[in-house]
Amino acid sequence: MHSSIESACPATRSNTSTIPTTLTMGRVATVQISRQPADTFLAQVQLSQLLFDFGKTFATTEAARRLAEIAQEDVELQRQGVTFLVKQNFILINFAQRLIRVQEQSLERADLNLRSARGFFEVGTRPKSDVARAEVDVANAKVDLIRARNAERVARVALNTAMGIPADTPTQVQDILFYQQMQLDSKQLQTQALAQRPEYKQVRLRVSQAEAQLRRANRDFLPDVTGHGTYGGARNDLNEVWEVGVALTWNIFDGGNMIAQVREKRALVDSARAQVKVTELNIAQEVEQTYLVVNEAQERIAASQTAVASAQENFRLAQGRFDAGVGTILELTDAQLFLTQAQNAEAQALADYRVALAALERATGRR
Repeated sequence: MHSSIESACPATRSNTSTIPTTLTMGRVATVQISRQPADTFLAQVQLSQLLFDFGKTFATTEAARRLAEIAQEDVELQRQGVTFLVKQNFILINFAQRLIRVQEQSLERADLNLRSARGFFEVGTRPKSDVARAEVDVANAKVDLIRARNAERVARVALNTAMGIPADTPTQVQDILFYQQMQLDSKQLQTQALAQRPEYKQVRLRVSQAEAQLRRANRDFLPDVTGHGTYGGARNDLNEVWEVGVALTWNIFDGGNMIAQVREKRALVDSARAQVKVTELNIAQEVEQTYLVVNEAQERIAASQTAVASAQENFRLAQGRFDAGVGTILELTDAQLFLTQAQNAEAQALADYRVALAALERATGRR
């Protein structure tokens, strides 16, 4: 049981006057008065200790402890947010670097097509329009490459900022844009999320805090039992003086304030319990949606890889036809564009898959 002690050590000194009298019996009475100050001294030690308050202090302490635990979960929530942001920007750098390689390959193919078109034009087997179309493709490939390189620089700045280091730091990252199939169980993921998500822990702690506050409000109707004692001395010779007692403090009437407090705390408990249910539904929705995004990204990766293989074969055939003089420049540039688009789609699917996995870890409360 928690108890409190209050102590005091008062000492007082005062002056009093004595009045001695002399009385003569007879016809004439003579009274002689003299005033002489004398010292009176009082020294005491006073102690007061709360003996029992029917759990009011315990309830208040429990509510404060729950607040501290809620604050700790806030810290974990911020850590998870920062971790996800770092992972996301890390993947975006990988994506930008993959696009740079795709655009460099696209530029190489466009340069090769331009050299072929110029060669055919110089020998008179192709019109000037073929050269112009090939030059347009080279220019577009250069523009796309410039954009990809700038996107990589922007992503690097974002990653450095998320990690708390100078934005111009030449950060080196490992390429993780590869497909690794994951076997996931939606129900198991939701169970993990409810066990690990700091948001869910917080709302449950708020229920405990509200219940502690309700218990505290209910126990305000009960009295406080306090023990007190006094020990000291009085007069010139400090004769022993002591006192021991028990006090019962009870608030009989407060205009209905305690009743209103109980109703308020009970409403807060109901609200906190409802928030727990809402949080459960929100977490389940977030986990399920992220789970579906992961599955969708896996399916897109398989489809995009098939598309890349087909586009590569189509470009090879179109280039062979053009070199043999039976294909058109339009057919060749279209094949070149389709291949670049397919490679971009594959890189996008891989990046989306990695971001979705990071989001799934965040949704299940992992860092």
